[in-house]
Amino acid sequence: MTRLLIVEDEEIMRTGLRDTLMDAGFTVETAADGEAGLKQALESAPDLILLDIMLPRLDGLAVCRELRRQGRWCPVLMLTARGLVDDRVDGLDAGADDYLVKPFSGAELLARVRALLRGRAHAGNFSSASGGQEQSGAPASRNDLLSLGDITVDFTRMECRRHDGGTLEMTAREFAVLRLLVQRRGKPVTRDQFLDLVWGLSAGITTRTVDNHIAMLRSKIEANPSRPRWIRTVHKVGYRLEW
Repeated sequence: MTRLLIVEDEEIMRTGLRDTLMDAGFTVETAADGEAGLKQALESAPDLILLDIMLPRLDGLAVCRELRRQGRWCPVLMLTARGLVDDRVDGLDAGADDYLVKPFSGAELLARVRALLRGRAHAGNFSSASGGQEQSGAPASRNDLLSLGDITVDFTRMECRRHDGGTLEMTAREFAVLRLLVQRRGKPVTRDQFLDLVWGLSAGITTRTVDNHIAMLRSKIEANPSRPRWIRTVHKVGYRLEW
């Protein structure tokens, strides 16, 4: 059964989230502060974490950064009381996969959770960057397969495999970034285009989110990430895929 971790200091909110998710069939653990949440996340390895930003002892951004630093890539849904762009950018820069602005409905919560879990399972719908088209479980066409050296990426199943049979774990956002590069067919993709089409953020925002995701992709698909063969930097423009 899918296990979720809620890290939220407000008891009423924490209980409401827990009850909603348990009623939907999830197994749920909770923590009331950032330090406890980080400890539980590292020890129990949940399938998804719901993480409030404003937490005692250790804030949600610091928790998320530490999880990513330690190589924990389970989806993180950031919860914030404000809808400011800076809050959204800070969460994404810290490594969060999505965000919800309080107050939100139970239906919206469940929709976001299920979408992130589908991405983790490499099945179901692709991310919003693919245009919202539903993908079936049918075998992938050639257009949905990308070969980069000894790595094959299947965008239909959201799988990334080495030719020796090993699997590379990639997040839904990383698939979305890579697919956008493929769709541009060797043309550069600007940071603003990434932010708009993958994250739904308006142009002109200063953030390292795109660069951080490119760095993670390179660490997974490049033989030498410091001298990338596939994902190339276009100076003062953005990135392009060469294959």
